[in-house]
Amino acid sequence: MAHPKRRQSSTRQAKRRTHDKAVAPTLAVCPNCGAYYVYHTVCPTCGYYRGKVAIKKEDEVAE
Repeated sequence: MAHPKRRQSSTRQAKRRTHDKAVAPTLAVCPNCGAYYVYHTVCPTCGYYRGKVAIKKEDEVAE
């Protein structure tokens, strides 16, 4: 296996790592209840996805 002959400078190391940061997920507003949720997922508050009930929430069943 290859080994480096010289140590890589901290500047060069930092340049390589500039793209390794974590990205915050994009949030959307639920048209049904107004809560924020991650795109392309079921709303955790009301259980709707694209205008249809995807998951029956416990709150709605109890009522």
